[in-house]
Amino acid sequence: MTATPSRSEGSLGRSDASGARRRAGRLSLGFGAATILAGLALVAAVDSLPLVYQYLPLVATVVVFGLPHGAVDHLVLPRARNDPVTSRSMVAVGVLYLVVGTSYAAVWFLAPAFAFALFILVTLFHWGQGDVYALFAFTRDGTYLESRTARALALVVRGGLPMLVPLVAFPEQYAFVAGTLIGLFDPAAAAALEPIFEPAVRATVGLGFGALVVASLALGYRRTGNALEPWLIDVAETLGLVAFFALVPPILAIGLYFALWHSVRHVLRTLLVDDPAVEALADGNDLAALGRFARDAAPLTVAALAVLGGLGLLVPRTPATVPDVAALYLVCIAVLTLPHVVVVSLLDLEQRVWGPP
Repeated sequence: MTATPSRSEGSLGRSDASGARRRAGRLSLGFGAATILAGLALVAAVDSLPLVYQYLPLVATVVVFGLPHGAVDHLVLPRARNDPVTSRSMVAVGVLYLVVGTSYAAVWFLAPAFAFALFILVTLFHWGQGDVYALFAFTRDGTYLESRTARALALVVRGGLPMLVPLVAFPEQYAFVAGTLIGLFDPAAAAALEPIFEPAVRATVGLGFGALVVASLALGYRRTGNALEPWLIDVAETLGLVAFFALVPPILAIGLYFALWHSVRHVLRTLLVDDPAVEALADGNDLAALGRFARDAAPLTVAALAVLGGLGLLVPRTPATVPDVAALYLVCIAVLTLPHVVVVSLLDLEQRVWGPP
């Protein structure tokens, strides 16, 4: 797959786009390595981290990475198309969030166990989607992940690492988190998920997913051509994340990963369709680029905080503990993620992430 600039790539067609892309790639890899090393180092240094501290990365990054990373959805598609941002385009995204987000919120109230299962599946898809773009845009050499099959397999593997490895390695904590989210609406409903945590089911998930990891990396190797660097990056990240999610308690692991891996990569992606941010990245002025993002994301970050507050007033069981508050935040993230996935999927189409080689 070639890296030919086009109108659909927005700012990536600029003469300084290659420098911005390289800078974004270095930042992506740097934050990724820091995420894995920080989690593994913490586990090695501390025998047992109290539960309340495991929630700290997730809670502390609510207004830094968590909510803001999707708060420029009203801007990314016009920018990727090199079109002006109009009131019509912003209203369209607003209606999308209102209809899809409200509908999914209703599912949490009516069938919370099903809503939780859907959250896991949507997150698996979306986090895998984000990493496919990173492999496609930040490390591609013209051949890696060339086929749709390779990209689809990479999506399942990269999204499955944070969603499935903790299920196999930490079933008790996984069940606890599921219970806290579902318990905000109907504590008894969590019993519907108990079969998922049975040893036989987890063993099947572990073996099946392990086979997919091997298949993905093997297929990637076959498609490397003469350039091994993209494949070696994929191997290092994939195996590093296997160790990360197998050894780091899932509450802590997800908090670190969501903020410093997934959110950072999506922010970098949004910067690459913003002309002034592209120029700043190409010049090595990361703070200027991030400052533009922070300004653009601020209004809808405030709106997302209002959604979080509204959910806190509406849930049948008022959050009273740190796990309850974190659960409420995750439900809010779930409600906002579904329309966000629609926007990112349209962005994938604009940037030909799933296009023909």
